[in-house]
Amino acid sequence: MLLRLVRQHTGRYLPWVLAVVALQLVATIAALLLPSLNARIIDEGVVRGDTGLILRVGEVMLGVALLQVAAAVAAVYCAARAAMGTGRDLRRAVHRQVGSFGSREVNGFGAPTLITRGTNDVQQIQMLVLMGLNFMVAAPIMCAGGIVMALREDAGLSWLVWVSVPVLGIAVGVLVGLLMPLFRLMQGRIDRINAVLREQIVGIRVVRAFVREDHERRRFAAANRELTDVSVRIGSLFVLMFPVITMILHLATAAVLWFGGQRVGAGQIQVGSLTAFLQYLLQILTAVMMGTFMVMMVPRAMVCAERITEVLRTEPSLREPAEPVVPASRTGAVELRDVTFRYPGAELPVLEGVGFRAGPGRTTAVVGATGSGKSTLLHLVPRLLDPTGGTVELDGVPLPRLSHEQIAARVALVPQRPYLFSGTVASNLRLGDAGATDEELWAALRTAQAEDFVRRMPGGLEAPIAQGGVNVSGGQRQRLCIARALVARPVVYLFDDSFSALDVATDARLRAALVPATRDATVLVVAQRVSTVRDADQILVLDAGRITARGTHDELLATSGTYREIVESQTRAEEVA
Repeated sequence: MLLRLVRQHTGRYLPWVLAVVALQLVATIAALLLPSLNARIIDEGVVRGDTGLILRVGEVMLGVALLQVAAAVAAVYCAARAAMGTGRDLRRAVHRQVGSFGSREVNGFGAPTLITRGTNDVQQIQMLVLMGLNFMVAAPIMCAGGIVMALREDAGLSWLVWVSVPVLGIAVGVLVGLLMPLFRLMQGRIDRINAVLREQIVGIRVVRAFVREDHERRRFAAANRELTDVSVRIGSLFVLMFPVITMILHLATAAVLWFGGQRVGAGQIQVGSLTAFLQYLLQILTAVMMGTFMVMMVPRAMVCAERITEVLRTEPSLREPAEPVVPASRTGAVELRDVTFRYPGAELPVLEGVGFRAGPGRTTAVVGATGSGKSTLLHLVPRLLDPTGGTVELDGVPLPRLSHEQIAARVALVPQRPYLFSGTVASNLRLGDAGATDEELWAALRTAQAEDFVRRMPGGLEAPIAQGGVNVSGGQRQRLCIARALVARPVVYLFDDSFSALDVATDARLRAALVPATRDATVLVVAQRVSTVRDADQILVLDAGRITARGTHDELLATSGTYREIVESQTRAEEVA
């Protein structure tokens, strides 16, 4: 899975990869030549007192060393270009895939783990590519070439190579086997701490309102402790690994000097050749260490690759049609036929047997108790959800046969929880229409009863908006979101309890201003206040996911006990107030 993912996203950087291979080949061959040149200086220059040879070979050695450094630096640069490009493409792929997810997939994974997979996990793959392109090319060449050159210097000491390399490999293999499950556990703990931290930041006001700071600190401390425990276990293995490697290197060096010294004393090998052999042995072990470092990175990268691949292979529940249908008209006619919807894992459906028509120039309101399925019903129209049964049609075409662009061009939703993006007032409004003029923005703000407070903000349309719109009030966020929908000029307006944060007077003025602005459009309103829906052309009463009554305000007062209870409860509340 790891190799497939890396191969898939490094293909376009093949020229850089080939450049790394060529440059590392040059750098490694140059590094392998240096010990032999050094041995020649010692055996033929120093021992014989030949200063001229020392200078000549020294100049060659300097040139080879400079070539090795230049090739190695260039190889690292090329590897960085390939690795950073791979990381960018992976992040883009994850972002694009997550952007195609519906609420079912997002809730299934969880927002914190999706963030971790698109950032931290991709970073691990990126580092693997960077190190791998350098080490996986240099290490095999250096190891094989070092063995050949070491045997060329003195075959009598070759047994030291055959002993040192397997011992080092076995030690590393055991440690890596212990690290693999810990890396998988570590990524899960990172997801956990991100989830806790995100929940606490988003709900900071609730935490403070209920004086839950100590409880939340304990929750975070527990998640932090779990992550720390795993990190300490991993760190302990890393700490053990390097002393083991260092000990093997020192023992190998001591063995070469001991047995090599005896061979020098016996006249079987020259001092320069012994020095070269020692350098080649160290190069061989260094190559093994490079491979070791890569092997240490691979377990965590494999876990990250599995997590990224899981996201990329998840099929969105809301798929684009292979051949989108273009509706013959753009009137905004909406029709639901025997619609049923059940959330994944739920025992009972949220909606069952729901059917109605909503046409242009008419307002359809939906009322009902909390949890009756009002918002779910509204989310079916812009295809944020697909029904589990029945059909939803827009302009006579079932929604699954329309592209998301066609739906978005016809439908504008003002959500129950208004959300603004970091930027300016203008940038948020232009999400509805990127080409809208300032005059059109002000007109939409005027209709949404937001013009006055926006003009008072420093900068007006260019006033900064923080992420989530936390620097404006709840009512101001609702009005800006309504203005954003008006800028889009859709043929279907969906207001999901979008007036709940407004006072009664502002609510009345806003609804009056919306009448001419939405005269030719289809309007669907979910609301709790009877005053918001009483003038609707059609009111649907939802109870336990079913439409139990429909009609105008006056008709429902006469025929629907549920609607009459809603009206009477609000009337009594107003009298008490």
